Amino acid sequence: MFLAFNEIRRGPVRFSLLALAIGLLLFLVLFQQAIQNGLITSFVGALRNQSAPVIVYSLDGQRTLQGSTISEEVEASIRSVDGIDAAARVDQATFTVRVDDETSDASILGTEDPSLGRPAELSGGRAPEAEGEAIGSDTDFAVGDEVTVVAGGDADPITIEVVGVARDVQLSVEPTLFTDLATYEAAVRAVNPRAPTVPVNAIFVRPADGVDPSELADRINEAAPDADAVTREVAADTAPGVAQVRQSFQIIFALYAMVVPLVTGLFFLIITLQKARSLTLLRAMGARTGTLAGALVTQVVAVTVAGIVAGVGLYALVTGGAQIGGLTLRFDPTLVAVWAAGFLLLAVVGSLASLRRVLRIDPIDATTGPGT
Repeated sequence: MFLAFNEIRRGPVRFSLLALAIGLLLFLVLFQQAIQNGLITSFVGALRNQSAPVIVYSLDGQRTLQGSTISEEVEASIRSVDGIDAAARVDQATFTVRVDDETSDASILGTEDPSLGRPAELSGGRAPEAEGEAIGSDTDFAVGDEVTVVAGGDADPITIEVVGVARDVQLSVEPTLFTDLATYEAAVRAVNPRAPTVPVNAIFVRPADGVDPSELADRINEAAPDADAVTREVAADTAPGVAQVRQSFQIIFALYAMVVPLVTGLFFLIITLQKARSLTLLRAMGARTGTLAGALVTQVVAVTVAGIVAGVGLYALVTGGAQIGGLTLRFDPTLVAVWAAGFLLLAVVGSLASLRRVLRIDPIDATTGPGT
């Protein structure tokens, strides 16, 4: 212990630079993990954080609300399944909306049952109580906003009042509104007055007491071959684009996992080579191999912990609910603990080459070196 920290005190610059390098690597990993989580949440937060445990798409809908269409026959088959406590028609589409003279695209999701398909928890305001009211994603809307759906042709625009907001409920990385089915249909008519019908995109289902959502989804799929019933967790995880996002980031994280042991291993190997004569002399004077090896491991752990503290500090500074575009970056303690432990393990693994060299030091080399 004394040898380890005494050497660090004598060479603070080089050890500080290594700690800073490890800290920056950890910060980059955590920051990109936060971007991944924020991106996926912006894609499917509306599905993951809504109140219906089971979502039923059409078989050819590719598990997207807007691409799914439930026929009357399929709906009848779904509703006939045993174990359903409640089922609701749900529609979703993207509209051009205007808020405070600013125009943007927004996803509007309408449901015929206020207890199914809306955010499970509100971060502000109240639940809608009448037609023309909605819950909005809190990163895009505020309670009291008047959202005007831009009408097509000679149709009159409609206005939706945001009476409540919820966290992490965006769909397809768009501002999202949750309203009743009548208000949704009015928005569709405003955009396309000649639309003959407004098709049902999906059926959201709540199981009866004691019925597992996965079991109910299997029952629905068996009873309605043209339906694709999944739990909300599966719907979120298998939505188009989610797997591709995860795979892309996993490649990046794998590269970081290779870099960390290389950086720490190369650094401590160079340090060990530079002080090889001193270590040999210490062994000749009676220092135990375990003492020298323990000093090396102590340095590795101390420098890595210092780097972890620096990296986590930077991560905390930029993820306190900060936003990049429409993405919200949040501090995740579990993520920090996992990656911190991983970095510490990788650093120790990277130092094994140096540790092996220390263990192979022979005290006799102190008397048989050059010039002896």
